[in-house]
Amino acid sequence: MMDQAPITVMTADDHPLFRQGIASVLESDPAFQLVAEASGGREAIALYRRQHPDLVLMDIQMPDLDGVQATQAIRGEFPSAAIVVLTTYEGDALVLRAMKAGAAGYLLKSAARGEMLDTMRAVHAGRRLVPPLLVRAVARQLPGDALTPREIQVLELAALGKSNRLIGRQLCIAEETVKVHMKNLMSKLQANDRTHAVLIGLGRGIIGTRNRPRPPSN
Repeated sequence: MMDQAPITVMTADDHPLFRQGIASVLESDPAFQLVAEASGGREAIALYRRQHPDLVLMDIQMPDLDGVQATQAIRGEFPSAAIVVLTTYEGDALVLRAMKAGAAGYLLKSAARGEMLDTMRAVHAGRRLVPPLLVRAVARQLPGDALTPREIQVLELAALGKSNRLIGRQLCIAEETVKVHMKNLMSKLQANDRTHAVLIGLGRGIIGTRNRPRPPSN
C-alpha cells in the first residue's frame, strides 16, 4: 500500500526568519511538504497560481498587499483554497476582515509547534478553526444589531448541533422560517456560516455553554 501523499504548503510572510522557522517546523513532520515561500501578498497570489498548494500559511500584515487582500484574491480565483491566517497580536482588527475573506484557520504567531500542525491538519480536512482567545478578542470588536429572542433560540439550538429541521420541530415553526432566522442572525453577526455564527455568539456572550434552549414564544 502506498504512503499517503504529503500535504503541500505555501507560506507567505515578509520576515525571512519567521519563514525559516515555519520551514523548520514543516520539515520535522513528513505529513507536510513546503512547496513555495512568498515574501509578500502579490507574490503569494502568483505562487498559488503556479503551485496550487493544499494549504497556505498567510501572514496577515505584509507591506505590498496584506494577507486579507491576498486571501480575497486567491479565494476569488480558487474558491476551494485552504488558507490559515497568521497574526502577531490577539484581537488584530484585520482578523475580522480575514474571516469575511474566507480564511479557514487563524493562528497567533506565538502558537506552539503542535498547535500549528494540528490546525493545519484540521483545515486540510475541511474544518474551520479559530482559537478561543482569538474568537473572544475579535468578538468584542464586532458590530451588529441585537439578535431577537427567537434568533437567540435558533442560535442556541444550532450550537447544540441541531439541523434546521430539528430546530423548527423543537420551536414549532417551519423549517423555512428557521432558515430565515438563521440568515438574519448570520447577517447581524457578520458570520460566514452557522459554525462561525455559533463561535461569535459564544465569544460575545449571546449564548453560553450552560444555556438551555428556552421554550418557544409566540
